Amino acid sequence: MAPERARAPQSGRPSRGIGLLALAPGLTLSLFLVPVAAGLAGAAAPAFGYLPALGGDTFSLEPWRRFAAYPGVAGAIAASLWTGLAAAALSFALTIGFAAACHQTRLFALMRRLLSPLLAVPHAAFAIGLAFLLAPSGWLMRALSPWATGFETPPDIALSPDPFGLNLILALTVKETPFLFLMLLGALNQVQAEKTLAVARSLGYRPATAWLKCVLPLVYRQMRLPIFAAVAFSVSVVDVALLLTGATQPTLSLLILRWANDPDLSFQFLAAAGACAQILVALGALAAWAAAERLVARLGRGWTAAGRRAGAETAARIATGGLLVVTGVGLVALVGMAIWSLAWRWRWPDALPGEWSLRIWTRTAGEAAEPGLTTLIVGVLAALIALALVLACLESEDRKGRRPSTRALWLLYTPLIVPQVAFLFGAQVLLVSVGLQGTWGALIWAHLLFVLPYLFLALSEPFRKLDPRYARTALCLGAGPNRVFWRIKAPMLLRPIAIALAVGFAVSVGEYLPTVFAGGGRLTTLTTEAVARAGGGDRRLIGVFAVLQAALPLLGFLAATAAPAWIYRRRRGMREGL
Repeated sequence: MAPERARAPQSGRPSRGIGLLALAPGLTLSLFLVPVAAGLAGAAAPAFGYLPALGGDTFSLEPWRRFAAYPGVAGAIAASLWTGLAAAALSFALTIGFAAACHQTRLFALMRRLLSPLLAVPHAAFAIGLAFLLAPSGWLMRALSPWATGFETPPDIALSPDPFGLNLILALTVKETPFLFLMLLGALNQVQAEKTLAVARSLGYRPATAWLKCVLPLVYRQMRLPIFAAVAFSVSVVDVALLLTGATQPTLSLLILRWANDPDLSFQFLAAAGACAQILVALGALAAWAAAERLVARLGRGWTAAGRRAGAETAARIATGGLLVVTGVGLVALVGMAIWSLAWRWRWPDALPGEWSLRIWTRTAGEAAEPGLTTLIVGVLAALIALALVLACLESEDRKGRRPSTRALWLLYTPLIVPQVAFLFGAQVLLVSVGLQGTWGALIWAHLLFVLPYLFLALSEPFRKLDPRYARTALCLGAGPNRVFWRIKAPMLLRPIAIALAVGFAVSVGEYLPTVFAGGGRLTTLTTEAVARAGGGDRRLIGVFAVLQAALPLLGFLAATAAPAWIYRRRRGMREGL
């Protein structure tokens, strides 16, 4: 990434061994900025009536007039803002409240291990599991009937989907909370939280109050960019909204997807206008969040200056309870999904199946083989390419002794902040025009756009925290920079590299919209198949695809944890460092 702030080079000789590595930051940024800019241009032109392939030879405002007049657009925009901002705010509040109440406790360490598997599970898998849990004949109602509810038959109650988007908010909260918690852990590693808390406690502050007054201002600036990414994603999510939002009140992203897939090609102009409007909606959500930041900061300064030693403990305990509930809902949803995939007969209102069987798995094996193989190939290749680019950028940064500026990081996370449906629609138009839609290269590239930022986020801090004295010692003994990287840095960073690969693979497995637009229906993954099957009536079949979708990332994380320990099983010092 484009460097601005200089620091002491870890290697001690920043001018040697740069070579092609000097091109890595610019190449990586170009890989993002050029396609995103081209995709936005490809959406903006049809939004103003210009798409010669469909007869749009002149610019006009007709697509925007159609967009404004389309029934339900205002409600879709309101639903997008409501569900996205509510989910982001709830996830942030639960994460911060839990950290304030439980930092440096056993429960904090336990949740650190427990939330990692939840982070690996794709959004769509959670949404399917939640729909199974909250359906009128779902597991929750079965567990309570008839002894608590009195229902002898499934009730006619629309628990999922609901007209207020509460299920969508819950599903997004279940997924965004582990992500923000992971970002918080990374931010805590960059500040002296323990020393700060010790000083505050010595002045008589209660633990939660001390954390909120002294630690939160330090870590929030490190979390701001990931929070913005979570807000932008939540207001424009497609797959989760498709599974949990009623057709009578869709979000704006669902309307855009509906227009883009309409057999009437004139709706492509309407979809383009909607994609541009989705950008404005995301910017509005980010502006609202920024305004809330300033308001909370002003109130917080007054609260801090007042000098009260307590007052936040109750709210922090409530947030802790909420996080435990959200985590429990996520785990129960996953377990329920797995049970449905093994159920052969499950009569109402039995809490568990009356007969278990693997017959659905054996019947589905043939159908799941091709999308499963596509998921595996695309995920592995996208993660490996992203790893190569990230390591090249970090090594170039290390040898030159310069770190990327905040502006460069914002550019890197552009695909996460710009709504997917906005620039992917334009990218699809361009892919169709050059005949690349539905190819392996297009699909891998589309996944790489979203895999690389997460992989950089997972690997950058461990790479920068590696003690520079190891590299300097090797250089003093005559080793070149390349040898130092392959023989010193890479082996010592094996576990962070493996975890980063698992994170990148998990992100790829969960990508729905990039697969729909770049795959063109020719290449499908487990995620697209799971979402497509969710509209059917066979919960057992849906459960199989959802379990497969969730199992691949979990297996990736297990392999990332086990492989370094096995490789260094005879090297005690390396195993202790893993």
